[in-house]
Amino acid sequence: MQEVVTLPNKLEYVDLRVGGGSSPRAGDLVVVDIVGRVLLVRSNNGDGGEYGPPFIDTFAQKRPIALVFGQRPLAPSICPGVEEALQSMRVGGKRKVTVPPELGFGTSGNILGDGVSIPPDATLEYTLQLLRVSIAPS
Repeated sequence: MQEVVTLPNKLEYVDLRVGGGSSPRAGDLVVVDIVGRVLLVRSNNGDGGEYGPPFIDTFAQKRPIALVFGQRPLAPSICPGVEEALQSMRVGGKRKVTVPPELGFGTSGNILGDGVSIPPDATLEYTLQLLRVSIAPS
C-alpha cells in the first residue's frame, strides 16, 4: 500500500509514481495532465469516499494544461492546493491529491462554465501527472 502524506495544512497526497526529472520552481513553464473531482461523501473505511464526475480531465481529452508555475491567476480548474502538490513532484511523477476546501476554492466555490461548478467548501481530489518543466519563454 502506498504511503499517504498529510501536510500541516491538511493537504494529502499519495505518489502513484515517483518521477526522476526536475521539480517546478516559480516562473517555470509546467505541463501537467490532471483529473479533478468533488468529494460527495467521505468514507470511514480508508477508500477516500464517493466522488462526482470529473470537472476537468485532460487525460481523457489528451490535452494537458501548460501554466507558468507560481503565476496568478491560476487556470480556472486549478486551485492553490494543486500548485502546492506540484511543487514537490518531479517530471514523470503521478500523484493523487486530496485538497481541503481552504486550499481549494473555499467558501465561494468556483464556476468553470459549460454548466460545471464546484460548490462552496468542497473537498477535491486530483490526479496529477507532471509531464514537463522548462524555463518559460520571455
